[in-house]
Amino acid sequence: MIKIIEANFIENGCLELAFSNGAKGVFDVWLYCSNRQGPLLEPLQSENYIKRYFIDMGALGWPNGLELSPERLYELCEIKQAA
Repeated sequence: MIKIIEANFIENGCLELAFSNGAKGVFDVWLYCSNRQGPLLEPLQSENYIKRYFIDMGALGWPNGLELSPERLYELCEIKQAA
């Protein structure tokens, strides 16, 4: 089971994620939200809100209860390197 072990805000709504398998990738939050709707996604239009992310048991989350699974994020990320 893959997990997120580190996340860093880059710029322009993007987070750099490090996964437990050694891969690193960039997750574009704004691109992800551009073709999805819902009250949990609306706050992610703000860069300041994106920066409030946290890692909970290997998943990426925000204070409003939104949580994205590490497996799905791995699929969505532009992988920069893998072990």
